[in-house]
Formats: sequence, C-alpha cells, structure tokens
Amino acid sequence: MIKAVAATLEGHGVRLEPLSREHHDALADAARDGRLWELFFTSVPEPEQVHAYISGALAGQEKGEMLPWAVRDLKSGAIVGSTRYHDIIPAADRVEIGYTWYAKRCQRTHVNTACKLLLLAYGFDSLNCRVVGLRTDNFNLRSQRAIEALGAKKDGVIRHHWPRRDGSIRDTVMYSVLREGLSANRIEWIAGIINGTSNFILSEMRDKGIAFAEALKDAQERGYAEADPTFDIEGVDAAHKLTILSALAFGIPMQLKRCFREGIQKLTKADIRYAEELGYRIKLLGITKKTGRGIELRVHPTLVPARRLIANVEGVMNAILVNGDAVGPTLYYGAGAGSQPTASAVVADLVDVTRLITADPDQRVPHLAFQPDQLSDEKVLPMEAVETACYLRMRVLDKPGVLANITRTLADSRISIEAMVQKEPGEGEKRVDIVMLTHRAIEKNVNAAMARIERLPTVLGRVTRIRLEELL
Repeated sequence: MIKAVAATLEGHGVRLEPLSREHHDALADAARDGRLWELFFTSVPEPEQVHAYISGALAGQEKGEMLPWAVRDLKSGAIVGSTRYHDIIPAADRVEIGYTWYAKRCQRTHVNTACKLLLLAYGFDSLNCRVVGLRTDNFNLRSQRAIEALGAKKDGVIRHHWPRRDGSIRDTVMYSVLREGLSANRIEWIAGIINGTSNFILSEMRDKGIAFAEALKDAQERGYAEADPTFDIEGVDAAHKLTILSALAFGIPMQLKRCFREGIQKLTKADIRYAEELGYRIKLLGITKKTGRGIELRVHPTLVPARRLIANVEGVMNAILVNGDAVGPTLYYGAGAGSQPTASAVVADLVDVTRLITADPDQRVPHLAFQPDQLSDEKVLPMEAVETACYLRMRVLDKPGVLANITRTLADSRISIEAMVQKEPGEGEKRVDIVMLTHRAIEKNVNAAMARIERLPTVLGRVTRIRLEELL
C-alpha cells in the first residue's frame, strides 16, 4: 500500500516545490499571464481566488487525497504554474496527475513534459505505484495529445461527469499508465537514450552552445565520463545494451557484431543549432525495430522532434520508449550515469542473481525471457537496407546552380526533400551551409547520393548526415 509523501522534485529545467501559502503571489502572477481562468475547461484560479485555491489543495493534502506542487522554471527562477497528485487511493497503489496549468509563456515548452516525467518517475519509483492515472476535458485536445505522447492508455470517457466553471457539464477523458503494462503486448519497436554520458554531452552542447570537446571535458571532470570515453561517445556501451533489449523484445540471440554503431564525436555546434531551428533535438538513440524484412539494430545520433517526450530527457538521464501493439508507446526513465545510479544498478543485479540461485530451477525465467528452443532465427538487417529520413548538411560555394545540382542528385537516387534551409553568406563570404531534411529513403540510396554530391565541384568537404526518427 502506497504512502504519498510530499517531496521536492527537480530535473529537466524545472523544480516541483510542495505547494505552500508562500507561493500565493507568484501563482497569481502566473495565472495573469494569458488570463488562463477564462478558458472554460481549465482549473486555473483567478488572481483573487488563489488564496482559496491553495487552501483547498492543502486541505486535500491533509486528508491524504492530494499532493500539490508549485512549478518553478529554473532558467527564469519564476513560479510558472501548479500541478498535483489527486484521487490518491493507497489500497490500489494509485494516484492521478491533474489540476495542471502553466503561465501562457510556458505553454508548448519543455515545462509540461519535464513535470510529467518527474511525476511519473516519483509515482512509480519512489511511491511504488502500480498505476498513475490522468484525466482531461474532452474539449481540451492539446491536453489529450500531450497525455497520449506519454504513452498513456485511453481508458474511456465518463459522460456528463463534472461541472465546468461556466455551468456546463464536461465529459472527462480518462487515461492510465501501468507499471506492468507490457506483458500482454508484442513489442514492435524500441528507441532509447541508453547512455547517460553521451546524453549529458549533447545536453551541454545544446544548452551552453559549446563544442563537443569542451562538453566531454566537463563530463570527465564531473565523473560522468571515463578518462578513455570511447565506449560512451562512440556508442559501444549503447550497442551492448540495445543488443540485450532486442533479444528480450524479439526473442533473437544476442548479435552485437550485427549492431550498426555511430557515435557523437563528429557532431558540431552548427548541427545542434540547425536541428533546433528546424524543431528537432539530437539524441544518441539505440533503435531496434521488427519489420517485414527483418530486425533493425542500430545506434546513432538521431534528430527527434522537440515536442516528443524523449527529446526532453536531458543530462545524465536515460529513457526507453517501447511501442507495443496494444498499448502503443510507453516511456521508462531514470538516471544513466554517476556513482550512485551505477551502484544501485549493481546491487539490483546482485539481488537478481541471488534470487535465481535460490529459485527452483524449473521455475526460473530464462535469461532472455524466451526458452532456448523458442528463440527466433529472424535476421538482423544490414544498415544499408534500413529506411530512415535524414538531415543533410552541406558546405557549398555561393554560386548559381549549386542547389539545383544537389536536388537533382537526390532525385536521381529516389530521395525527396521535406524541408530545406539555405543560410545567407556573411559579408565577403563565398561559402554557405545548405541544410535539408529528406523523406524516408533506403540507406543504400542515401549513401550513393552523398558520394555523388561530395564529388560536385561546388560542394566543399564531406556531407554531414544525421538520421531522423518521428517515433510515432
């Protein structure tokens, strides 16, 4: 039976502070930003009602029914909204996340994603909940999309459920996330940030605008990276983990040598910046996917839409997105580097080993979750047969016809362009960057097109290619 205890939660640029009367003025200011109380489907208090709002939340906490927080954006230092657990049912090991609102300036930013990650992690990892519920107004489509992006399952709609502030009665859309929600699923794909060191480096490059070498040095000084960081920055560690995950998901033997691997050491500040301008973030992802032609097994830097939950996992944190045929995508999240998280993982492994030794041999779960005679012989696809969208960056001479030659080369290889950015040259500059996002194309065709583009006399140096995944 869970015991809901108030705690300060911090990560991903936000801090959730247990709600108190000291937050009154700051919450009133946040509510004024956008006059949020005028939205009929929200629970945002008018500024003069904030005192009663806080009193009601604290009364619910006193009864054991709620845990309310004020949300502080760490970059600005300002309180920007509020959220809480409510409908806490200790006997069912269940809490719900709700009463969530943010100042208008923080909507469609990292804040909502970061808060949901913290609340889910605290609910499952610290309170030991079996289920975390979420609910929203049937007219609040933005909220529904955000909840579904968490991997929550839509349980249904309670009709004529709750009065709105304008006197109408809302239908309530109910969702839930289960701690053990995948046992009835066939896994379709897994995509994960599974190396905390590389994620820390990429986060530092984006947040501080620094180069790879400087971010790596910072990681080493903090103890996140080894003196020889090869396993982390070249994707070796992630490839080992992905190979195990693929075996667990699809029942295939572990095949590390067939895992495609590309590290982060060649990424530049320019690539991080261009990705941001296009609405993406770069993460080192391990991706394994079951397709009609075989199983994909690959580790490489990947552009991920900034609105995706996994794109907002920062620092040394890890996250694994698992897509099941019934439940859809679900996210699993936790620390991936540092002495304490590493020690915790080692102790957990020792406990598992001890349990195995003392268990009845006939009742033991196989190491890869499949009995040896049930392992699949499905092949792992070579990388050249994999289909992905791509980010391509080319340094070119600022001359007429350059873009036409590049696009014609791509078309000849059956590669179509989704978006493009052509930077204006500075004064006196004769070189310029062209950045393109392509539609999905076979890797072999992209390789051939890149080789031909690099031979064009107006293209300077190598073409930078970063694969892109929508993770839908």
